[in-house]
Amino acid sequence: MKIAVVLLLGIGLMPPVFAGGSKEGKTAVAAQSYTIEVAGSTSVTPLMELLAAEYGKSRPSVKININGTGSSDGIKAAAAGTSELGMSSRELTPAEKGSGLDERIIAVDGIAVIVHPANPAADLTIDQIQGVYSGSITDWSELADGKSGRIAVVSREPGSGTRGAFEELIALKDKLLLGATEFDGTGAIKAEISRNQDAIGYISLGSLDGSVKALSIQGAQATADNVRNGSYPIARPFIIVSKKTLSAETKAFLDWILSPDGQKIAGKSWIPVQ
Repeated sequence: MKIAVVLLLGIGLMPPVFAGGSKEGKTAVAAQSYTIEVAGSTSVTPLMELLAAEYGKSRPSVKININGTGSSDGIKAAAAGTSELGMSSRELTPAEKGSGLDERIIAVDGIAVIVHPANPAADLTIDQIQGVYSGSITDWSELADGKSGRIAVVSREPGSGTRGAFEELIALKDKLLLGATEFDGTGAIKAEISRNQDAIGYISLGSLDGSVKALSIQGAQATADNVRNGSYPIARPFIIVSKKTLSAETKAFLDWILSPDGQKIAGKSWIPVQ
């Protein structure tokens, strides 16, 4: 797994400014603004927003536009040059790898399987999750004491990096239940789970909040520490892709993300890679 990230910082020289009446000119140096376009995974977006905000404190001339559109869109945007950086929360396909992009892993993230806070379910196995998402397990009475009712299966849309990683890790490729309800974006998944006590879904571990409940998987709680020690089994890389030739400003941002300062930000809710 590799990764690529990008941000910008630009410094330019202003034309000579001459003191009134003086024959000697003085050169004034001023920072020029630089904007970096970043698009892709909605799961990587919260981390990228934190990185951009922290980087901007010391590089106010750099503006970073972040657009969460999904991993596939981010990879395409980086390849086409419409965004300097693409965010992906899944591995690139062979065809995408052949597009000549550089990849850098900036963090590792767990995928949390989530339910409504009032749902008594607490722990599932990988086989049970696969059963729910393939349709062989359909009622909560098969999974939790004190609860019954048809399971409302919630998934991400096709092209989502979270969905791609989830299906790969749970061995669900081409097996997703036809009746599953698909939503675009992490926020939409959380909103649906928080209002429906019969629903089950999955989101980035870094996006968890009190509106939903994360289930333990095979006895391991969904925490960054358990992803780090390997006991939590559903985890994937956060990848930044870009063209091979980078501006000096973008390279500086990328180097910062993988520096101790940048990785400290990644370590707040995710797993740093440095």
